Amino acid sequence: MADSNVFGKLEQLELIKKALDHARIGVVITDPSLEDNPIIYTNQGFMDMTGYSSEEILGKNCRFLQGKETDRKQVAKIRKSLKHKEKITVRLKNVKKDGTPFWNELNIDPLYVEDKLYFVGFQKDITEQKEYEKLLEDSLAEITMLSTPIVPIRNGISALPLVGNLTEERFDSIVTTLTDILTASKDDYLIIDLSGLAEVNEQTADRIFKLHHLLKLIGTELIITGIKPSLAMKMNQLDANFSSFKTYLNVKDAVNVLPVV
Repeated sequence: MADSNVFGKLEQLELIKKALDHARIGVVITDPSLEDNPIIYTNQGFMDMTGYSSEEILGKNCRFLQGKETDRKQVAKIRKSLKHKEKITVRLKNVKKDGTPFWNELNIDPLYVEDKLYFVGFQKDITEQKEYEKLLEDSLAEITMLSTPIVPIRNGISALPLVGNLTEERFDSIVTTLTDILTASKDDYLIIDLSGLAEVNEQTADRIFKLHHLLKLIGTELIITGIKPSLAMKMNQLDANFSSFKTYLNVKDAVNVLPVV
């Protein structure tokens, strides 16, 4: 059995330092008892991540990584957590020594050593992850836009077939798109076909009701086609009057009845 005292304190400290330098994250320790809560320790990972040397880091407050794109609200959260000696996790857009921006996932924890307070900061470069998230977000936005095509039928009439689920995000996208297009085209009628909706709930009916009032404000009358019995029942359950809707079995029936502009 190994002797637990085989290493002295100096050897243990050296082993810990090597382990921290070997870690693939940045680690800094700050001392709030000193003016401006300066960094008193930095590992190699933090130096590699930021491009600064230990001489340029030690004695400075961590704010030297902040740039024009750093979210001030997140910085304020950090200040508040430090003031109350609480742990916190934030994502900040910081800047390296050479001016390259990077996304920093920062975890700060209070550390007490013999009743003396320090703060330990763990930094992880998540730039690639954020770029992937942005790419995914843009792709989903494009898919949402493509899944809500507004089709011109004839002069003064357009149609919007809804397929899938009418989520809040998709509804907001529809509202933005419709407002821009219908304000420019000044269509008298918009036919929304609901036969392709995968799921109908109270929120779906409520959003259709809101859309009806929005279109009324820009001078376009909403025509509903493809109402399934389940949606009709949901509409009746709402505390709203849907009697002003013009409804038809399908788009063809609606177009045949609507006047030619």
